Amino acid sequence: MKYTWWIFQIVLILVSLFFFVFGLDLLMASYGLEDPFSFIMTFFAASFILLISTTLAVTFFIKMIRVFKRI
Repeated sequence: MKYTWWIFQIVLILVSLFFFVFGLDLLMASYGLEDPFSFIMTFFAASFILLISTTLAVTFFIKMIRVFKRI
């Protein structure tokens, strides 16, 4: 029972890292677009994905460190 929390946190970090890689791929793909409107929309969407996924991964990691220090 107590290991399920750790496994859940690790899964959440892995999901966040997946979306981080997806955001990087989308950001690189946005530079190949010809239409300026599509470039701007894709660029900002990719940046938003990167921001959220990085913040979540750091938050889950900090939460794991805090729980580990209490143990």
